[in-house]
Amino acid sequence: MSVSPVDRSGYLYWVFKVLLTGPMTLYFRPHVEGIEHVPRHGPVILACNHVSYLDWLLLPLVVRSRRISFLAKQEYFVEPGLRGRWKKYFFTATGQVPVLRVPGAGDAALNTAAGLLAGGRVVGIFPEGTRTRDGRLYRGRTGLARIAAATGAPVVPCATVGVFELAPPGARFPRPGRVTVRFAPAITWDAPEDALRERTDQLMDVIQKLSGQEYAGVDAVLPGRDN
Repeated sequence: MSVSPVDRSGYLYWVFKVLLTGPMTLYFRPHVEGIEHVPRHGPVILACNHVSYLDWLLLPLVVRSRRISFLAKQEYFVEPGLRGRWKKYFFTATGQVPVLRVPGAGDAALNTAAGLLAGGRVVGIFPEGTRTRDGRLYRGRTGLARIAAATGAPVVPCATVGVFELAPPGARFPRPGRVTVRFAPAITWDAPEDALRERTDQLMDVIQKLSGQEYAGVDAVLPGRDN
C-alpha cells in the first residue's frame, strides 16, 4: 500500500500556533459555534468548505488542543527554486499531506489519511477539492466518503463564514474583520464503501446549511483543467 510522506511530529505546527494565535484572534475576532462537536480524543475528519487560503489557518486557530493534518495539493511540495523548497519544508514540517489532483492518483494520500486516523489523529479535508473562485459552494468529491467508510472515523462538517469577503481570490493580504467558524454534529458512515456519491451530497448539504453559501451543484474546476 503506497502512502504520501508526512512529518508525524508536525513540530512547526505548534510553533506557528503559539506565534499566530494571539495576532490572528485580534485580527479576525473569530466567533465559534458548535466546537463541542469536535472530539477531544480519537480519530476525526473535519470536512470544511474552502473559500480562501485562510481556511487552513482558521480551523487550527479555533480547534485549539489538537493538531490538524490537512490534505494539501501536491503543487505546494514540488515547486522549484528557493521559494519551492521553503514551501515543501513548511507544509511537511507542519504535518500536511500532499495530494496529486488528477483522476486515480490520490490513493497514496488517501492511504496516508487512513493511517493518520488509525493513529487517532485529526485529518482536515476540503471536499470540494479546490477553493471557490466565486463564493459558491461546489459539489464534493467522493474521496472523503471513501476514507470515512474505510476507517469508520466520524466526520464533523464545518464551515468558515465571512472569510471570502476578507480574502477573495487574488488578494495578497486579508482585510481585518470578524469571521465565524461553525461545526455540526459528527456523521459516521459504516462500510461497505457504497453510495459514496449520495453520502458526499448529504455532507455538502450540511456544509451548505452551515455556510449559507449558494450551492453550485457542479464540480469545481481544478487549476490547470478546463473541465
